[in-house]
Amino acid sequence: MTIKVLIMGAAGRDFHNFNVLYRNDDLYRVVAFTATQIPDIAGRRYPPELAGPRYPDGIPIFDERELDAVIAREGVEQVVFSYSDVSNENLMAAAARVTAAGAAFILLGARQTMLRSHKPVVAICAVRTGSGKSQTTRYIAEALTAAGKRVVVVRHPMPYGDLVKQTAQRFATYADLDTHDCTIEEREEYEPHIDRGRVVFAGVDYAKILEQAEAEADVVLWDGGNNDTPFYAPDLHVVVADPLRAGHEVSYYHGQTNMRMADVIVINKMDSATSEQVQTVKANAARLNPRAAVVEAESPLTVTDAAAIKGKRVLCIEDGPTLTHGLMPYGAAVVAAQRFGAGELVDPRPYLVGSLVTVFQSYPHIGVLLPAMGYGGKMVHDLEATVNAVPADVVLSGTPIDITRVIKVNKPVVRVGYDLKVVGAASLQTILKTRLGL
Repeated sequence: MTIKVLIMGAAGRDFHNFNVLYRNDDLYRVVAFTATQIPDIAGRRYPPELAGPRYPDGIPIFDERELDAVIAREGVEQVVFSYSDVSNENLMAAAARVTAAGAAFILLGARQTMLRSHKPVVAICAVRTGSGKSQTTRYIAEALTAAGKRVVVVRHPMPYGDLVKQTAQRFATYADLDTHDCTIEEREEYEPHIDRGRVVFAGVDYAKILEQAEAEADVVLWDGGNNDTPFYAPDLHVVVADPLRAGHEVSYYHGQTNMRMADVIVINKMDSATSEQVQTVKANAARLNPRAAVVEAESPLTVTDAAAIKGKRVLCIEDGPTLTHGLMPYGAAVVAAQRFGAGELVDPRPYLVGSLVTVFQSYPHIGVLLPAMGYGGKMVHDLEATVNAVPADVVLSGTPIDITRVIKVNKPVVRVGYDLKVVGAASLQTILKTRLGL
């Protein structure tokens, strides 16, 4: 009477859900994963070393485009949706597709797969990709460190390489990033913490990761990905909202879930949004979660060389996921270009190489920006070739990493930085002290 299950995912939440709920449960047999959003995941297998003794051959991973065929071929009875930052409309389109194919469509409860820690956990999540989790995480980590706490960061998974080798990874130095052959997307999340002397854990098996993190931490800081819910049960759940996409906090999954669960809602980008946008987010927060504290914040920009921007032809490189499935039409580099008087934003589209052509076909809204896509060696090569082919005077890099550590650039690079600045009456530091007893 074993129930045949397929897990729809994007190389992260899907593996965690399997590990926590399905790996050792004889009632279910996971016959396949499907993959989307992340290049080059389909066609592989979730390895037997991670899948456990019930799956000696591992579990195949198919492209989500094959979903209907896999349901029919494998006799799938339940499909578990297990990825994030999709609109409610697209979520229900997936549900219709699954139920039309004859399977039940399952959404797991947010707390069903949360692991319990022996140490206090602060979770930083968001309502959309690109809302400002990274600077909020850094702000909270610095506040906890200033209070004398050992802070260890556990990052939402990005296991795009050898999954067995990535079971539980520890990053403390740039050498660790090189040892683990990190993608650009991984480096964007790990480097800012390493720069500040903090240890970061990530990988595939978050129970093993938690054991290792607890051994080094007074406080575990969950650094969320996209708009996913935490993998660890939080003692304080901080959720970042983006008024530049006002209304998305109620129309994206898991964004609304996070907003409903939050202890603290940080309304970021107050310096960029209109009062009407801010009021929309505030009204939705009050309606969905009136018990949450609301903190107002900005993300002021800094650049390494403002004079190098003024009047110049600029190529703007932005954080990849923010532009792609985050659907933001611009990022920090564009804001900096406008603020510091760039003469022209050079359109990279005539010069795209290889995989970047496909990226722009999939996300045509990107326009005259260049996402820092680097999920593997081929994409990194294509990014380097594209950057060097664009006839710009300067590259304005809005990605959190030093892009020159990853690609060789034939023109000057100006980096854009941004940190969280709390501007409202409510204080994140006061909330941390009250909730965690600092």
